[in-house]
Amino acid sequence: MKLGKRWLPAHVLVWTYAVLLVVPLYYFLASAFKSNDAIFDRPFAPPTSLGLHNFRTAFESADLGLAIVNSGLVTVFSLALTLLLAVPAAFALARSTGRTAGLIEKVFSLGFLIPTFAALFPTFLLAAATGLFHTRAFMVLFLPATALPLSVVILVQFMRTVPAEMEEAARLDGASTFAVLRHVYAPMCLPGIATVLLLNFLTFWNEYLYSLVIIGPDPAQRTVQVALPTLKSITGTDYGVLTAGTVLTLVPVWLVYTVLQKRMQQALVSGAVKM
Repeated sequence: MKLGKRWLPAHVLVWTYAVLLVVPLYYFLASAFKSNDAIFDRPFAPPTSLGLHNFRTAFESADLGLAIVNSGLVTVFSLALTLLLAVPAAFALARSTGRTAGLIEKVFSLGFLIPTFAALFPTFLLAAATGLFHTRAFMVLFLPATALPLSVVILVQFMRTVPAEMEEAARLDGASTFAVLRHVYAPMCLPGIATVLLLNFLTFWNEYLYSLVIIGPDPAQRTVQVALPTLKSITGTDYGVLTAGTVLTLVPVWLVYTVLQKRMQQALVSGAVKM
């Protein structure tokens, strides 16, 4: 009983925070099935109908189907390139003990200091100079560059926890450097890799500024975050349609989070234990 009373304030804060999250989420989902009049007259009342009219209007008006495909292509290829570069880099830094390795790791950490807006104009010039302006290919090359600092720093910390004896045993069995990375380090660092995937997926999927400037508003190539604001100009102030379109763009995020959340929780727990 004493322990329960001591934890009572914590329980109150947790449940209060949960309510603060659930109420806006309920309002958001309920609005997707309402008209404008219903949203403003009875904002927290449940929808009278679960018809998909708003979703169809949003899907057709902004061509969200093609936009979701474009975002998916950019995100998947960017994630693949990020892992292809970050995992070997982190592997090399984690196994190195010299000053050069420490300096390179600090250089990666400096990537956190570059503001997003500061790189916009140089990136625009680079896209124009390479002939990749208004193409998705440039975003596939650019997004991994922005994700490498955080990805490498996270993966280095995980790979440093792999016992050296594991690599020595693999070497005695005749494993090459690539085999050690693939069969020893990668499986033991899956929580870290899942964390990198989830964080970068959210960043790549929700990226708006560079997609708007580099890819542009072309319906054939624009991403979902660029297509979504067009609903307001097309449908006026129909917030039900706008909300429905936003819900459609959140479905892939929910699916990816559902798949990777356990691995990310393992990463957080293991990190807490190491501390």
